[in-house]
Amino acid sequence: MGKQSSAWITMQKKKRWQLMILVLFTLSTAMLFFIRSTANSCNTSSITTKTTTTATHFNSDEEKASNPLNFMKSKLVLLVSHELSLSGGPLLLMELAFLLRGVGAEVVWITNQKPNELDEVIYSLEHKMLDRGVQVLSAKGEKAINTALNADLVVLNTAVAGKWLDGVLKDKVSQVLPKVLWWIHEMRGHYFKLEYVKHLPFVAGAMIDSYTTAEYWKNRTRERLGIRMPETYVVHLGNSKDLMDIAEDSVARRVLREHVRESLGVRDDDLLFAIINSVSRGKGQVLFLHSFYESLQLIREKKLQVPSMHAVVVGSDMNAQTKFETELRNFVAEKKIQDHVHFVNKTLTVSPYLASIDVLVQNSQARGECFGRITIEAMAFQLPVLGTAAGGTMEIVVNGTTGLLHPAGKEGVTPLANNIVKLATHVERRLTMGKKGYERVKDRFLEHHMSQRIALVLKEVLQYAKIHQPQSHS
Repeated sequence: MGKQSSAWITMQKKKRWQLMILVLFTLSTAMLFFIRSTANSCNTSSITTKTTTTATHFNSDEEKASNPLNFMKSKLVLLVSHELSLSGGPLLLMELAFLLRGVGAEVVWITNQKPNELDEVIYSLEHKMLDRGVQVLSAKGEKAINTALNADLVVLNTAVAGKWLDGVLKDKVSQVLPKVLWWIHEMRGHYFKLEYVKHLPFVAGAMIDSYTTAEYWKNRTRERLGIRMPETYVVHLGNSKDLMDIAEDSVARRVLREHVRESLGVRDDDLLFAIINSVSRGKGQVLFLHSFYESLQLIREKKLQVPSMHAVVVGSDMNAQTKFETELRNFVAEKKIQDHVHFVNKTLTVSPYLASIDVLVQNSQARGECFGRITIEAMAFQLPVLGTAAGGTMEIVVNGTTGLLHPAGKEGVTPLANNIVKLATHVERRLTMGKKGYERVKDRFLEHHMSQRIALVLKEVLQYAKIHQPQSHS
């Protein structure tokens, strides 16, 4: 009787879970796109962590006791973000805030740049933090200064956040620098300005999203600005518990797959290649569509037998990128592939689309992604990844094992087209790569792994602050 009751309860929970997913997806399609484009972390010196398949989450008392961030209990942590938006940097910092609140740290949030008018996204995100016990302060004023002086740890998020130091702390900057951890996500050259990062050599440490990006910052700051990097740590991110719960629930994935495919007007056995990023030239959507068109031509010329193929561009926004969006649509119309290309507006969650596609294309150009969190999210859904051989993607995707890499730029168009054909024509290889990617995520890209890596960094930063910190301030 007890077993039957337990089974019934489990079944009811499963039904509610499926319903919640459908409701979430239906609502999210009318909302903003949760863009996880860049987030990650790196360490050029002292972070070498063992891979583990330990459970990611801390639900039971025993798991909470084993949380590697427990030493942060009762610590005062100030988080300074250059902005508050649905982009990678701020959302990553919010995740850190919630991880620290989960172990009992006192967490204070400051957004340095806010619009004068009411912003619904900022309002929503601030209240989400307040609901989780994170204090939200104005960027300026005595309260912000006193919090910085009394904090055990100050985390600056992105290079641009460096403007807050002089702008607010003024002559008290030197008292705060020894306890600053600078979390940098940028890879573009225009962020290398002395006005942003002149204090970088004097902070306790820098945390960067990939080894590639850390090396780039080390060389660029020395050659262009004539300054040295502080102790630099690489901290690869991990997938959230919520995402892993959906990725590992076959029923949830099937429900989402059916719903999304129906909304796109594609069949269950059609092949979907998706690029999931904010639409911009740097993310490579136009080059992806060129490759996709070329792959259709190759299949037709070689008379290959494959299911109907579709390209899905998730992250479309005609208002923000009108010229570029028009260019994408004009190309599709010119090549007469409207029946094979689908544009999806910005949405709040990527899980429904990861559940519905067959292959993720990570086509970021130039130096690539600093990390590219969507890549590990796709691998959690057992999807192979076709990525550019640049940036953090090379630290995630094992070429030939969990996906295939191609060059960035126009020279990568034909190699990507060939890789699309390879995965379209070799079902077993596609499925095997997806399984290998999932195993790699379980081995090193879970929330628990991220917590362990961040914990190692925070311990060293706290130790540095203890040694170098001036007398305490009231």
